[in-house]
Amino acid sequence: MSEKSPLYKTQSELREGMLARQNFLSNRETDMSKTARERMPQVILDTICILTFFTLALFSVNTALAEAIPDSLTKKLAEFKGAERGQIVSLKEDSLTREFPGFSFYVLRFRTYPVARLPPEPLKINNLFIVKPDGSVEHIVEPEGLKKFFRTALVPVTAQARARDVAKAWLQLSQEFYQDDFFHFSIPEDSLQVAAKDSGGVEVSAKAVVNQQGGNSGEIAASLTFDPAGVLTNVSESVQIHRGIRPICQATKLLDPDPIVRGMAEQDILVMGKAAKGYLDEQRAKTRPELQQAIDEIWQRIVAEGR
Repeated sequence: MSEKSPLYKTQSELREGMLARQNFLSNRETDMSKTARERMPQVILDTICILTFFTLALFSVNTALAEAIPDSLTKKLAEFKGAERGQIVSLKEDSLTREFPGFSFYVLRFRTYPVARLPPEPLKINNLFIVKPDGSVEHIVEPEGLKKFFRTALVPVTAQARARDVAKAWLQLSQEFYQDDFFHFSIPEDSLQVAAKDSGGVEVSAKAVVNQQGGNSGEIAASLTFDPAGVLTNVSESVQIHRGIRPICQATKLLDPDPIVRGMAEQDILVMGKAAKGYLDEQRAKTRPELQQAIDEIWQRIVAEGR
């Protein structure tokens, strides 16, 4: 037979077609693998670049923080894993500068509202760090530790003017143990009272009064006693402070369909006033445009009404 049947020819072509497809797919896989191998260095390079960018960004943030505070404090904070979750604040008051020349005072605070950031042990919500003239750093977390610092670091107090200054310095530091970023304290001049002791020496009393904005109220009353040589012998303190409204989720309810819920959210934010600025900014940065506009409007009301 010199000519194949049409069926046989069709089957032969089918087999040839299948072989050709298999060869094509095999060659394609080879080409893809080759391409992947060729691209791999570029992928790795891109990944390294991205990681380097974020590493440098994080380094820049930490460097910016380190440049704002002494190297000794930066090293001290590095001893506490998780300290970076807090906020470091420099305390600059005239009475502190006068009474403790060469010392620097800082607070490391962990946010309590609207979501608490729990500090790692042994850190507390509020941590006072004192950088001494010799570069050493002292960590204080409660008034008892502050008393010890005052006793060892104060120059003897023999003048009434200095006694009043020391009382101010005490309250300016002590109030930080009770702070949650929403209290505002002031020390009225008429609260500074100095009395001579029968046994010699003096006793000075003073108050740090809470600004009543946002429903906050109360005071911290302190009394410091000095012996005839001007050495601090006793510190007593009475704390009566009450928290007002704090941010929880009010900003997210400004567009709530329920007018009662919406009105309560607006009222809470207005009562908090300018103290709510950080909270509002944080919420605004992560929400949708409609709610951003509502947050902008409530802030404009706060400013316009002087709250």
